[in-house]
Amino acid sequence: MVTRSDELGRKTVYDLFPDWVFQDGWMPVGRLDLESTGLLLFTTNGKIGDALTKPGSCIKVYEIWVRGHVTDEHIAMAKKGVESIAGLLKTISIEKIGVGGAKTKLRVEIDEGKNRHIRRLFGAMKDPKFGTPLKVLKLKRISIGSFKLDLEVGKWRYLSLEEERALIKTFD
Repeated sequence: MVTRSDELGRKTVYDLFPDWVFQDGWMPVGRLDLESTGLLLFTTNGKIGDALTKPGSCIKVYEIWVRGHVTDEHIAMAKKGVESIAGLLKTISIEKIGVGGAKTKLRVEIDEGKNRHIRRLFGAMKDPKFGTPLKVLKLKRISIGSFKLDLEVGKWRYLSLEEERALIKTFD
């Protein structure tokens, strides 16, 4: 859970870090919902955090499994945009990378991150075969800007100086 504390006592991402990380004010750059996994970056620099989360400033890439048959029409709709309660939701690009039964695996790129953006986007579309809403079953963020996920779940590391510079170039 991406929060500093939880009123229900559930574990948070800060439970993965030494205590000094919380005390030194490390803050997540963006969020992942409870059902999502993948790359999270942390910073103590608010300007970097704001720059990486500002809509249009940084591309985030996700691999997702969708329950339903995702068609070329769905992909075109997602690129054009779908209206939702969160406003217009769209992707920069989508690539179909696998199919398994009535599930479709996609690689999705977005440059903003409204609340449950990808889940709501696909939930607004219907499976052409069954007429039911598409549903994101699994969502994993695999990159933020130039930085790619290279760790196991629950592990963390510092960025190298080169990685930090490349990431900062993303929004310069």
